[in-house]
Amino acid sequence: MSITYKRNWKTKLHEIIYEADTPAGKLFDIVLLITIIASIVLVMLESVKSIDSTYHDILNISEWIITILFSIEYIARIITVKKPLHYITSFYGFIDLLSTIPKYLSILFTGTHALVALRALRLLRVFRILKLGRYLGASNNLVSALKASRAKISVFLFAVVIVAIILGTIMYMIEGEENGFTNIPKSVYWCIVTLTTVGFGDIAPQTPLGQFIASLVMILGYGIIAVPTGIVSAEYTNQSKNKDNTIKDHINFNTQSCPNCSAENHKDNAEFCYNCGHKLNHE
Repeated sequence: MSITYKRNWKTKLHEIIYEADTPAGKLFDIVLLITIIASIVLVMLESVKSIDSTYHDILNISEWIITILFSIEYIARIITVKKPLHYITSFYGFIDLLSTIPKYLSILFTGTHALVALRALRLLRVFRILKLGRYLGASNNLVSALKASRAKISVFLFAVVIVAIILGTIMYMIEGEENGFTNIPKSVYWCIVTLTTVGFGDIAPQTPLGQFIASLVMILGYGIIAVPTGIVSAEYTNQSKNKDNTIKDHINFNTQSCPNCSAENHKDNAEFCYNCGHKLNHE
Protein backbone atom coordinates (compact mmCIF):
# COMPACT_ATOMS: atom_id res chain seq x y z
CA MET A 1 0.00 0.00 0.00
CA SER A 2 2.73 2.44 0.96
CA ILE A 3 4.70 1.68 -2.21
CA THR A 4 1.63 2.31 -4.37
CA TYR A 5 0.92 5.55 -2.51
CA LYS A 6 4.49 6.69 -3.00
CA ARG A 7 4.36 5.91 -6.71
CA ASN A 8 1.03 7.69 -7.17
CA TRP A 9 2.23 10.70 -5.15
CA LYS A 10 5.37 11.11 -7.25
CA THR A 11 3.49 10.51 -10.49
CA LYS A 12 0.89 13.16 -9.67
CA LEU A 13 3.56 15.67 -8.62
CA HIS A 14 5.52 14.94 -11.81
CA GLU A 15 2.45 15.67 -13.94
CA ILE A 16 1.87 18.98 -12.16
CA ILE A 17 5.48 20.18 -12.34
CA TYR A 18 6.62 18.93 -15.74
CA GLU A 19 3.47 18.96 -17.85
CA ALA A 20 1.14 21.73 -18.97
CA ASP A 21 -1.63 19.68 -20.55
CA THR A 22 -3.49 19.11 -17.30
CA PRO A 23 -5.39 21.91 -15.45
CA ALA A 24 -3.11 21.53 -12.42
CA GLY A 25 -0.02 21.63 -14.63
CA LYS A 26 -1.20 24.77 -16.42
CA LEU A 27 -1.99 26.47 -13.12
CA PHE A 28 1.42 25.55 -11.70
CA ASP A 29 3.29 26.90 -14.74
CA ILE A 30 1.26 30.12 -14.86
CA VAL A 31 1.86 30.75 -11.15
CA LEU A 32 5.54 29.97 -11.70
CA LEU A 33 5.81 32.52 -14.51
CA ILE A 34 4.05 35.18 -12.45
CA THR A 35 6.42 34.49 -9.56
CA ILE A 36 9.45 34.76 -11.85
CA ILE A 37 8.25 38.10 -13.22
CA ALA A 38 7.56 39.35 -9.67
CA SER A 39 11.08 38.34 -8.62
CA ILE A 40 12.65 40.20 -11.55
CA VAL A 41 10.58 43.31 -10.75
CA LEU A 42 11.76 43.14 -7.12
CA VAL A 43 15.40 43.07 -8.21
CA MET A 44 14.83 46.04 -10.51
CA LEU A 45 13.13 48.03 -7.76
CA GLU A 46 15.92 47.17 -5.36
CA SER A 47 18.45 48.71 -7.77
CA VAL A 48 16.65 52.09 -7.49
CA LYS A 49 18.25 53.74 -4.46
CA SER A 50 15.27 55.90 -3.54
CA ILE A 51 12.94 52.89 -3.51
CA ASP A 52 15.44 50.58 -1.81
CA SER A 53 16.12 53.04 1.00
CA THR A 54 12.39 53.19 1.82
CA TYR A 55 11.29 49.59 1.23
CA HIS A 56 14.55 47.64 1.62
CA ASP A 57 13.24 45.25 4.28
CA ILE A 58 10.04 44.49 2.38
CA LEU A 59 11.92 43.89 -0.88
CA ASN A 60 14.51 41.70 0.84
CA ILE A 61 11.95 39.57 2.67
CA SER A 62 9.86 39.16 -0.49
CA GLU A 63 12.93 38.08 -2.44
CA TRP A 64 13.87 35.53 0.23
CA ILE A 65 10.34 34.09 0.17
CA ILE A 66 10.49 33.67 -3.60
CA THR A 67 13.98 32.16 -3.39
CA ILE A 68 12.81 29.58 -0.85
CA LEU A 69 9.82 28.71 -3.05
CA PHE A 70 12.12 28.24 -6.03
CA SER A 71 14.42 26.08 -3.91
CA ILE A 72 11.50 23.85 -2.95
CA GLU A 73 10.42 23.66 -6.59
CA TYR A 74 13.97 22.73 -7.67
CA ILE A 75 14.12 19.92 -5.10
CA ALA A 76 10.65 18.72 -6.14
CA ARG A 77 11.77 18.54 -9.78
CA ILE A 78 14.71 16.36 -8.74
CA ILE A 79 12.80 13.89 -6.58
CA THR A 80 9.95 13.35 -9.07
CA VAL A 81 12.16 11.99 -11.88
CA LYS A 82 13.86 8.60 -11.96
CA LYS A 83 17.09 10.07 -13.33
CA PRO A 84 17.73 13.25 -11.31
CA LEU A 85 21.19 13.78 -12.83
CA HIS A 86 19.61 14.03 -16.26
CA TYR A 87 17.47 16.96 -15.11
CA ILE A 88 20.29 18.62 -13.14
CA THR A 89 22.62 18.61 -16.16
CA SER A 90 19.90 19.61 -18.64
CA PHE A 91 19.45 23.14 -19.98
CA TYR A 92 16.40 23.92 -17.83
CA GLY A 93 17.97 22.24 -14.81
CA PHE A 94 21.04 24.45 -15.11
CA ILE A 95 18.88 27.58 -15.53
CA ASP A 96 16.73 26.61 -12.52
CA LEU A 97 19.85 26.24 -10.39
CA LEU A 98 21.32 29.55 -11.56
CA SER A 99 18.06 31.31 -10.72
CA THR A 100 18.11 29.96 -7.18
CA ILE A 101 21.67 30.31 -5.87
CA PRO A 102 22.35 34.09 -6.37
CA LYS A 103 20.35 35.08 -3.29
CA TYR A 104 22.22 32.56 -1.16
CA LEU A 105 25.54 33.80 -2.57
CA SER A 106 24.61 37.36 -1.57
CA ILE A 107 25.12 36.30 2.05
CA LEU A 108 28.81 35.69 1.34
CA PHE A 109 29.45 38.05 -1.58
CA THR A 110 27.97 41.54 -1.68
CA GLY A 111 26.22 42.55 -4.89
CA THR A 112 25.67 39.07 -6.31
CA HIS A 113 21.94 39.24 -5.56
CA ALA A 114 21.56 41.23 -8.81
CA LEU A 115 22.26 37.96 -10.62
CA VAL A 116 18.73 36.97 -9.64
CA ALA A 117 17.77 38.69 -12.90
CA LEU A 118 18.96 35.45 -14.54
CA ARG A 119 15.53 34.15 -13.61
CA ALA A 120 14.30 35.86 -16.76
CA LEU A 121 15.71 32.85 -18.62
CA ARG A 122 13.13 30.70 -16.89
CA LEU A 123 10.47 32.57 -18.85
CA LEU A 124 11.49 30.35 -21.76
CA ARG A 125 9.03 27.88 -20.26
CA VAL A 126 6.27 30.00 -21.78
CA PHE A 127 6.93 28.10 -25.03
CA ARG A 128 5.89 24.89 -23.29
CA ILE A 129 2.92 26.37 -21.49
CA LEU A 130 1.41 28.02 -24.56
CA LYS A 131 2.48 25.13 -26.81
CA LEU A 132 4.55 27.47 -28.95
CA GLY A 133 7.14 24.78 -29.53
CA ARG A 134 5.24 23.65 -32.61
CA TYR A 135 6.07 26.99 -34.23
CA LEU A 136 9.81 26.80 -33.54
CA GLY A 137 10.36 25.43 -37.02
CA ALA A 138 10.61 29.02 -38.26
CA SER A 139 13.43 29.77 -35.83
CA ASN A 140 15.20 26.57 -36.90
CA ASN A 141 14.97 27.79 -40.48
CA LEU A 142 16.59 31.08 -39.46
CA VAL A 143 19.48 29.26 -37.75
CA SER A 144 19.96 27.05 -40.81
CA ALA A 145 19.89 30.14 -43.06
CA LEU A 146 22.58 31.84 -40.96
CA LYS A 147 24.76 28.72 -41.12
CA ALA A 148 24.30 28.46 -44.88
CA SER A 149 25.16 32.16 -45.28
CA ARG A 150 28.23 32.21 -43.05
CA ALA A 151 30.73 31.93 -45.94
CA LYS A 152 29.19 34.81 -47.88
CA ILE A 153 28.80 36.95 -44.76
CA SER A 154 32.41 36.23 -43.72
CA VAL A 155 33.70 37.46 -47.09
CA PHE A 156 31.47 40.52 -46.84
CA LEU A 157 32.63 41.37 -43.31
CA PHE A 158 36.26 40.92 -44.36
CA ALA A 159 35.70 43.44 -47.17
CA VAL A 160 34.07 45.86 -44.73
CA VAL A 161 37.07 45.62 -42.39
CA ILE A 162 39.42 46.41 -45.27
CA VAL A 163 37.32 49.43 -46.27
CA ALA A 164 37.28 50.64 -42.65
CA ILE A 165 41.07 50.39 -42.40
CA ILE A 166 41.62 52.24 -45.67
CA LEU A 167 39.12 55.03 -44.96
CA GLY A 168 40.29 55.30 -41.34
CA THR A 169 43.88 55.77 -42.49
CA ILE A 170 42.81 58.42 -45.02
CA MET A 171 40.88 60.31 -42.34
CA TYR A 172 43.90 60.18 -40.05
CA MET A 173 46.03 61.77 -42.78
CA ILE A 174 43.41 64.43 -43.59
CA GLU A 175 42.19 65.42 -40.10
CA GLY A 176 45.24 64.76 -37.96
CA GLU A 177 45.65 64.82 -34.19
CA GLU A 178 44.33 68.38 -33.78
CA ASN A 179 40.83 67.21 -34.80
CA GLY A 180 40.73 64.13 -32.57
CA PHE A 181 42.12 61.57 -35.02
CA THR A 182 45.18 60.94 -32.86
CA ASN A 183 46.15 57.59 -34.37
CA ILE A 184 45.11 55.13 -37.06
CA PRO A 185 43.31 52.63 -34.73
CA LYS A 186 41.16 55.47 -33.37
CA SER A 187 40.47 56.66 -36.90
CA VAL A 188 39.44 53.12 -37.90
CA TYR A 189 37.16 53.07 -34.84
CA TRP A 190 35.52 56.29 -36.08
CA CYS A 191 35.04 54.75 -39.52
CA ILE A 192 33.40 51.61 -38.12
CA VAL A 193 31.08 53.67 -35.92
CA THR A 194 30.13 55.81 -38.91
CA LEU A 195 29.68 52.86 -41.28
CA THR A 196 27.30 51.19 -38.85
CA THR A 197 25.33 54.48 -38.61
CA VAL A 198 25.78 54.53 -34.83
CA GLY A 199 27.48 57.92 -34.74
CA PHE A 200 28.58 58.40 -31.12
CA GLY A 201 29.81 61.89 -31.91
CA ASP A 202 32.96 61.62 -29.77
CA ILE A 203 35.08 62.19 -32.89
CA ALA A 204 33.99 64.33 -35.84
CA PRO A 205 35.84 65.61 -38.92
CA GLN A 206 36.40 69.36 -39.07
CA THR A 207 37.89 69.92 -42.52
CA PRO A 208 35.69 70.18 -45.65
CA LEU A 209 37.43 67.22 -47.30
CA GLY A 210 37.05 65.14 -44.13
CA GLN A 211 33.37 65.99 -43.88
CA PHE A 212 32.90 65.04 -47.55
CA ILE A 213 34.51 61.64 -46.98
CA ALA A 214 32.42 61.21 -43.81
CA SER A 215 29.28 61.84 -45.88
CA LEU A 216 30.31 59.13 -48.33
CA VAL A 217 31.00 56.73 -45.45
CA MET A 218 27.52 57.38 -43.98
CA ILE A 219 25.81 56.72 -47.31
CA LEU A 220 27.93 53.59 -47.79
CA GLY A 221 26.85 52.45 -44.34
CA TYR A 222 23.20 52.18 -45.37
CA GLY A 223 24.15 50.01 -48.34
CA ILE A 224 26.34 47.80 -46.18
CA ILE A 225 23.46 47.12 -43.77
CA ALA A 226 21.26 45.89 -46.63
CA VAL A 227 23.75 43.35 -48.04
CA PRO A 228 23.82 40.74 -45.22
CA THR A 229 20.06 41.13 -44.79
CA GLY A 230 19.54 40.15 -48.43
CA ILE A 231 21.94 37.20 -48.14
CA VAL A 232 20.21 35.77 -45.09
CA SER A 233 16.73 36.46 -46.49
CA ALA A 234 17.51 34.49 -49.66
CA GLU A 235 18.84 31.55 -47.65
CA TYR A 236 15.86 31.72 -45.28
CA THR A 237 13.46 31.46 -48.23
CA ASN A 238 15.29 28.38 -49.48
CA GLN A 239 15.24 26.78 -46.02
CA SER A 240 11.51 27.45 -45.65
CA LYS A 241 10.74 25.78 -48.97
CA ASN A 242 12.85 22.72 -48.14
CA LYS A 243 11.40 22.21 -44.66
CA ASP A 244 7.68 22.78 -45.17
CA ASN A 245 6.95 19.04 -45.02
CA THR A 246 9.17 18.57 -41.96
CA ILE A 247 7.30 21.28 -40.04
CA LYS A 248 3.96 19.68 -40.85
CA ASP A 249 5.17 16.43 -39.31
CA HIS A 250 5.75 18.14 -35.95
CA ILE A 251 2.52 20.04 -35.32
CA ASN A 252 0.98 17.43 -33.06
CA PHE A 253 3.47 17.60 -30.19
CA ASN A 254 2.22 18.08 -26.63
CA THR A 255 3.88 19.07 -23.37
CA GLN A 256 4.00 15.59 -21.82
CA SER A 257 7.32 14.81 -20.12
CA CYS A 258 8.72 11.32 -19.63
CA PRO A 259 9.00 10.49 -15.90
CA ASN A 260 12.06 8.34 -16.59
CA CYS A 261 14.33 10.44 -18.86
CA SER A 262 12.45 13.80 -18.87
CA ALA A 263 12.21 13.83 -22.67
CA GLU A 264 9.54 16.17 -24.03
CA ASN A 265 7.78 16.83 -27.37
CA HIS A 266 5.87 13.55 -27.49
CA LYS A 267 3.13 13.16 -30.04
CA ASP A 268 -0.48 13.34 -28.94
CA ASN A 269 -1.83 10.02 -27.58
CA ALA A 270 1.68 8.53 -27.38
CA GLU A 271 1.80 5.65 -24.87
CA PHE A 272 5.57 5.28 -24.61
CA CYS A 273 8.55 7.63 -24.61
CA TYR A 274 10.26 7.94 -28.00
CA ASN A 275 13.64 8.29 -26.25
CA CYS A 276 13.78 5.52 -23.62
CA GLY A 277 10.60 3.50 -24.22
CA HIS A 278 9.23 4.13 -20.69
CA LYS A 279 5.47 4.22 -20.33
CA LEU A 280 4.11 7.76 -20.19
CA ASN A 281 1.78 9.02 -17.50
CA HIS A 282 -1.87 9.29 -18.47
CA GLU A 283 -4.91 10.36 -16.50
